[in-house]
Amino acid sequence: MKNHLVVAVAYDQLCTFEFGCTVELFALPRPELGVDWYRFAVCAAEPGKIRAAGGITVEAPYTLKLLDKADTIIIPGWRNADEQPPEALLKKIRAAYLRGARLCSICSGVFVLAAAGVLDGKTVTTHWRYAERLARRYPALEVKPDALYVDQGEVITSAGSAAGLDMLLHLVRRDHGAKVANLVAQRLVVPPHREGGQAQFVPRPVAADEEGRLAKLMDMVRARPGLPYTLASLAEHAAMSTRTLQRQFLQATGLGPYEWLIRERVAIARELLESPATPLQQVAELAGFGSEESLRRHFRRIVKTSPSAYRSQFSGALAER
Repeated sequence: MKNHLVVAVAYDQLCTFEFGCTVELFALPRPELGVDWYRFAVCAAEPGKIRAAGGITVEAPYTLKLLDKADTIIIPGWRNADEQPPEALLKKIRAAYLRGARLCSICSGVFVLAAAGVLDGKTVTTHWRYAERLARRYPALEVKPDALYVDQGEVITSAGSAAGLDMLLHLVRRDHGAKVANLVAQRLVVPPHREGGQAQFVPRPVAADEEGRLAKLMDMVRARPGLPYTLASLAEHAAMSTRTLQRQFLQATGLGPYEWLIRERVAIARELLESPATPLQQVAELAGFGSEESLRRHFRRIVKTSPSAYRSQFSGALAER
């Protein structure tokens, strides 16, 4: 990650919130983390004045030529999902994709990547309001309308507004590990980790008393992940029926209780693995898996790598801090 350059693309009628999230994540210096933090710059998608939502104007210091040097390119929305982006921008995105740069979009920014032709055959997401339009216009894409974000390796797409923040924290987690991502989230005063597969919105409001019981249950599990939970014991702790608990979990997280529990345990294991002094068996026990075999199976399924490979990638950086 040394000297990794993140470039955000600014354009007339700029989506201010999505752009601000990108600036907040990557432009601020973070010497307290002790890692090679990103370099950040902004380039203009087109000549002329850049007006942003809220009545402000933005002056971008660079042109599209900067995209030739970018390691990560972020499209923070697009002004009109029905408007074809400038060909000069699309050409630069195609070239960046071919040389292996990482491409990211927030909300309607996915229409820019799709117009460039770099999403064909990939699974993507966008704001739920745009999902049907995206799928209809670009049938070569597999659109997941409920996902917060979708990571396809070299291409990462996210839903609207705050989901972009989840995706950007996911990038930090992917690049620097769980501990650094959690510290950045703490500074932002946001939850440290929301899985990309969680639902974008709750179709039916959760009753206040049920919402409170569910939140308390989640906090209890995070504090004591090693207990032998079952669906029945979780429902008992929440003072709900098992059927109600399952429904509330799906509405709140897009996941069933058991899958949510496994992913919480994996998140704990990721941070524990960044300490080279903690034996793998102890990581499995502290995270609630009980055995190394169970840890390895679930970790590989969710993180797409082994616990040992993850430790090898991130524990060295932690030891140096």
